[in-house]
Amino acid sequence: MLVLGLIHAWFGITLLAVTDTQKLFLISWLAVIVMLTVATLRLPVAFTALFTLVDAALLLVLLGTVQASTSLTKAGGYVVLVFAALGAYLFVSSASQATGGKALPLGPPILRA
Repeated sequence: MLVLGLIHAWFGITLLAVTDTQKLFLISWLAVIVMLTVATLRLPVAFTALFTLVDAALLLVLLGTVQASTSLTKAGGYVVLVFAALGAYLFVSSASQATGGKALPLGPPILRA
């Protein structure tokens, strides 16, 4: 939505402020996802790993935006592919359980009660 809105000037943001808008957008998402990552510490480690990879991808894209670095942005894209694969693994585990099969191993939680 951000890119679509910026391309069509729906938000009234000038071309000079586009990079600042992208930075703010990425920082906001990074803050939210870091908080969610902390909340997953009592879940199986696969969930914490997923959110940690999302954090890493957001951080790399943010650094790529700040430094105008295509290599950092590209590295963020590779991390996105990895967390998508882990998300698919979690989905297959849930689908297996929902259809009466065994859950795939997700690892122990990092924090225990």
